[in-house]
Amino acid sequence: MADLLSKFRTSLNKSLGGDSWLTKDIGTLFSGEKLRDDALEELETRLLMADAGLEATQWLLDRLQAEIGAGRIKTEKQLREQLKKALLELLQPIAKPLKIPAFIRPYILFVVGVNGVGKTTTIGKLASRFKKDGLSVLLAAGDTFRAAAVQQLTTWSERSGVPILSQGEGADSASVIFDAVQSAKARGLDMVIADTAGRLHTQHHLMDELRKIKRVIQKHDAYAPHEVLLVVDATTGQNALNQAIQFHEAIGLTGIAVTKLDGTAKGGILLAIARRMALPIRYVGLGEAVDDLEVFDAEIYVESLIGSST
Repeated sequence: MADLLSKFRTSLNKSLGGDSWLTKDIGTLFSGEKLRDDALEELETRLLMADAGLEATQWLLDRLQAEIGAGRIKTEKQLREQLKKALLELLQPIAKPLKIPAFIRPYILFVVGVNGVGKTTTIGKLASRFKKDGLSVLLAAGDTFRAAAVQQLTTWSERSGVPILSQGEGADSASVIFDAVQSAKARGLDMVIADTAGRLHTQHHLMDELRKIKRVIQKHDAYAPHEVLLVVDATTGQNALNQAIQFHEAIGLTGIAVTKLDGTAKGGILLAIARRMALPIRYVGLGEAVDDLEVFDAEIYVESLIGSST
């Protein structure tokens, strides 16, 4: 756990030269013993600047204000401790690792998201992770619209040592993914990770295509896909939340992976997603290396953000 905490803290703090959005700012906010009169106001400003969003920020402040009113927060150290407690109350319910049940074969993981969020890279990292866990994986190159998408996924296939099924640029995405599931069944493979064309959540005709792919997959298994994982980019702030809302309305998400946490000095978007969506955050991306996709751990994340109260 100590190694993972160090990795989280290093990655999250990289953008601010050593301090994340809360360890830097709230470290100074909590520098005194006596609770400042403007402490909550200052905390509100910093949460909003960190992309935590109005709903999550107000939820946190309401809890802290109640603790102050009850006399349980009188010092800045106590404010930090209660903030940690509130953050964990918000984040622990959605810190749910993806588990692949042994009775579903092949397990079909459907990955969606807009262009540029790191979707294909996340798929490659997932393939490597699941292979290390002893699962046999097949990649389905369902992004047939972007010129380099199939080649990019092929490169990740080679890096992770996982086979790929593709039909080239311009092929029908639903057909590619359907054939991949059929192939996985025939070969007795454990899971299929299906890439899809990156699309804006506002492109309704492309969202309709996602629904079509979902229907086609269900010809193999009425309960498929077993996981619909949305990939969002932490550096895009509130737009990541908007994407999650739109994709969830369109196809029904079951989990979220948040990438590029090492590329933002903010990172509060996880709080906004947790408060508004209550969907499981499965993974967080902390770098470019194949092992830089970590299972989301609320306790480690909170500790990385605001540091020790000692």
